[in-house]
Amino acid sequence: MCIAPRRNFFCPYSSFLEIKLLFLHNFLISVGVKEKITYIYDRLLSVWNYCAQGVWSDSRTTFKVNLIKTLNITVKSFFNTDIQTQACAMTHRTLLAIVPALALIFAIGRGFGFQNLLQEELFKILPTQKQAISHALGFVDSYLDQASEGVFVGVGIVFLLWTLISLLGSVEDSFNLIWGVKQGRSIWRKLSDYTAMMLILPVLMICGGGLSIFVNNTILSFFDFPFLSPLMSVFFEVASYLFTCLFFAAVYILIPSTKVKIYNALISGAFAGTAFLVLQWLFVSGQLYVSKYNAIYGSFSFLPLLLLWLQLVWVICLTGCLICYASQNIFQFSFSDQISDISDRYKDKVYIGIVAIIVDHFIQSKPPVTLEDIIIKYNIPSRLAAMATDKLCEIDVVSKVVIDAKHELFGYQPAVSPDKLTIGYILAKIDNDGSSDFIPNLDENFGDISSELDSLINGFIHNASNIPIKELKIRQL
Repeated sequence: MCIAPRRNFFCPYSSFLEIKLLFLHNFLISVGVKEKITYIYDRLLSVWNYCAQGVWSDSRTTFKVNLIKTLNITVKSFFNTDIQTQACAMTHRTLLAIVPALALIFAIGRGFGFQNLLQEELFKILPTQKQAISHALGFVDSYLDQASEGVFVGVGIVFLLWTLISLLGSVEDSFNLIWGVKQGRSIWRKLSDYTAMMLILPVLMICGGGLSIFVNNTILSFFDFPFLSPLMSVFFEVASYLFTCLFFAAVYILIPSTKVKIYNALISGAFAGTAFLVLQWLFVSGQLYVSKYNAIYGSFSFLPLLLLWLQLVWVICLTGCLICYASQNIFQFSFSDQISDISDRYKDKVYIGIVAIIVDHFIQSKPPVTLEDIIIKYNIPSRLAAMATDKLCEIDVVSKVVIDAKHELFGYQPAVSPDKLTIGYILAKIDNDGSSDFIPNLDENFGDISSELDSLINGFIHNASNIPIKELKIRQL
């Protein structure tokens, strides 16, 4: 007797709720919310498809397009090159070289009178680990004493340089992997280039890290004016930030075994410098929570924090290198899907067109055309242009010449007389390049097919041999 009334009580409520939901649904449709949600979804999907794939078919060179391409390459390369694993490896190598590296920095700091400032900067970064830092600086002082005194005076210096050169060699290998450089520096270039780096980079690091402390402790004492002190502090804080960005930019220019443009290095340096300073701020702010580490690790709490900090610093540094590579090579990835699936006929057009450009420059006594000229002036994707010039050099149609050895600038000129270069000559070279006649009894099994096909192709190439490349008109730029 009690159940039925409850059913009668809840049923009207359920019906009323269904009516409300139906009314709400009809109201949303009437005001166009459903269409708006659908429009927003379609719009977001369109933007995502453009950023992921469609941007590579966009030949515009606006800032927005280049930014999307740079971010696209950076994100893909971040996962494809396994930055986290490389950062772990660099963290391990840094631990082995940290005492020699600090010794070099403090040796230069002594020459500039910044030794105390560098110590204060370390205490500022790790305020709760002053005891551990003091022990580490004790090792550094002993290292410098051993390197400058004793029976074997030069042994310590040689070992210090060898340790740092090994670290820089590992950094170069990681950078070259990102840039796709297969051959690094020779041993003699490593000795000369790395020595220059070890003189330049620590100076920028010292200026970036110790300038603000130097201002607070020294310069502001001479300008004890209430209205001037804040301005001076802001000015030198900005200068310290700029030196930090210049340090990373110098790393991206000097270490990779390839030519890096200054503009792209400065962009990457600004990113890495900003991220490094943000990480430093977070690390200093997070010192309030290291009591948990102290409770677990005791006197060894400095070690996991140091490992975490080094790991994140190397992630930032390698990501900045990725941005530098991506921003400088965005044109290599334009039309990447189409290039991977390019037809033979369209490829032949590109090859013959590039030969026509090279021959035209040669006949008019212009400097040898560079790969950059072909890419920029004729809107040919750099990946396709590089593939075509490599192929043409391989089949001895064009040759690569040195324009400026110091700046590693190369150009292209005809490998044979321009009078000999015809469409038929080039197509025959391309058609005959590669392996052939390796299937047993192919001509006997397909006799009519082989003979007819050879006759047609040879006849076409014979007729095309009467069309000189030098007489073909191309757009003059």
